[in-house]
Amino acid sequence: MMKVVILDYGSGNLRSAERAVARTGVDVTVTDDLAAAAAADGLVVPGVGAYAACMAGIEQLGAGPVIADRVAAGKPVLGICVGMQILFDSGVEHGVETKGLGLLPGSVTKLAAQRIPHMGWNTVQVPEGSRLLAGLPADTRFYFVHSYAAQDLDLLAQAGAEVTSASHDLPFAAVVEAGALSAAQFHPEKSADAGFALLSNWVATLR
Repeated sequence: MMKVVILDYGSGNLRSAERAVARTGVDVTVTDDLAAAAAADGLVVPGVGAYAACMAGIEQLGAGPVIADRVAAGKPVLGICVGMQILFDSGVEHGVETKGLGLLPGSVTKLAAQRIPHMGWNTVQVPEGSRLLAGLPADTRFYFVHSYAAQDLDLLAQAGAEVTSASHDLPFAAVVEAGALSAAQFHPEKSADAGFALLSNWVATLR
């Protein structure tokens, strides 16, 4: 049985993420043990709340190098919500820029939309070749709760990443796939059957 670790660094919907991933049939552990995170077949990096607070938790645990080493070695990592955002070079909240893990290019910035936060169900624009969203119909909806996002889609594309976009007045990155690194701005664990399908597709990449 494949082993998946959900990284506990003091942030994230850990138990709901645990239950959602376990539905796919893998062995799931929620832990702050970096050796377990390094050795697992798959690593999930969750995250809710402020970018700076999530990065502080990652740094206090010393998890950044473990995540980076996994990606460099081609070992799957999935970032969710703010766990996606901290994979980028930086995040800007309330005029303060916080350094991220630098595994994806660009900065996470506030959505330029009339209604903030972006909360609720929204469709996504899936590119051909997406592994995470394979088999899902074009009108599939996922559940979002966020005020910030990666919005420089061209920069991600230039870096060779597969980008699935969504729009909330303007487009932003909803899913990014770059080799062993995958990330979703929405919450798969709150997205019912669509979220289960995404997690199942991700688990399939562990084999």
